[in-house]
Amino acid sequence: MAETLALYNDWQRDFPLLPHPFAHLAAAHQTTEATVLTQLAAGLDKGEISRIGAVFAPNRIGVSTLAALAVPPRQLEAVAAQVNQHPEVNHNYARAGHRFNLWFVLTARHRAQLDTVLDTLRHTTRRPLLDLPLVREYHIDLGFSLTGTATARPAVLPTPAACQPPVPPSLTAQDWGLIAALEAGLPLVHAPYAALGQACGLDEVDVLARLAAWQTAGWLRRFGVVLRHRALGYRANAMCVWDVPDALVDAKGAWLAQQSAVNLCYRRPRRAGWAYSLFAMLHGRDAEAVSAQAAKLTVEGGLQGYAHHQLFSTHCYRQRGAQYAAQPAL
Repeated sequence: MAETLALYNDWQRDFPLLPHPFAHLAAAHQTTEATVLTQLAAGLDKGEISRIGAVFAPNRIGVSTLAALAVPPRQLEAVAAQVNQHPEVNHNYARAGHRFNLWFVLTARHRAQLDTVLDTLRHTTRRPLLDLPLVREYHIDLGFSLTGTATARPAVLPTPAACQPPVPPSLTAQDWGLIAALEAGLPLVHAPYAALGQACGLDEVDVLARLAAWQTAGWLRRFGVVLRHRALGYRANAMCVWDVPDALVDAKGAWLAQQSAVNLCYRRPRRAGWAYSLFAMLHGRDAEAVSAQAAKLTVEGGLQGYAHHQLFSTHCYRQRGAQYAAQPAL
């Protein structure tokens, strides 16, 4: 098991863009390619791995938003099923700790698609709905250390230029074909990039060149093993939110982004009935540990004077990568 965890841990990012990447992993771990493929296939079967492949940066090749509904508890399952009818929804969680208790992420090629879905949900659920697009990113990386060590993070306050929405790239039909082929992850074969190319009409050299260019451009947040944290023992997670004055929120967000316990940290807009602009996601083995860590960060970050909540996940209705293949090209 230790060898398998090392394989998972070491290749959550910087997965080799080489014709035979699994042979490269085998050499790095002093084993055989067949063993690596068997271990990864078992991880997929057991639900420890979601896929091996691309995690795109928010709002780089498309658009996304975080949304929430205020749902009576007895209706949560039915409303969550309505939300999951839309392919634009890639994460959907029930969360306790606030009247807005159903939280979901939508990703699409165009903002108009998101607006259509949100308008439909307002009409069909007849529940209060929040639309909270990303305002500023401080740290977004859902990789997990499986070895107990954490990588140091630089203390960088986002500059005004870095906070501007990125210019959407001009993607061709072949680009979108490759993105769609990547949704299921790399196939577990000797030459997976060649297999991807066959699925979308590109040759292996072109697939590798496009992926390398997307990494250089920052469109890919990371490329590698995407873990399912619950199956690996991270069974508790809390979305922590604070009502920080606008003049201070960037400094507080930059501080939180440096803390190894924080997997996600970003700023989102306030709305009627929702006063919180600073968000941080924490994951842990149990709720008590996560709550204690959140309280510790609140004190150490000088955040205890601001209204705040810990919204713990109570049920996962959907967790997957963004799905672009089923979406129209407007």
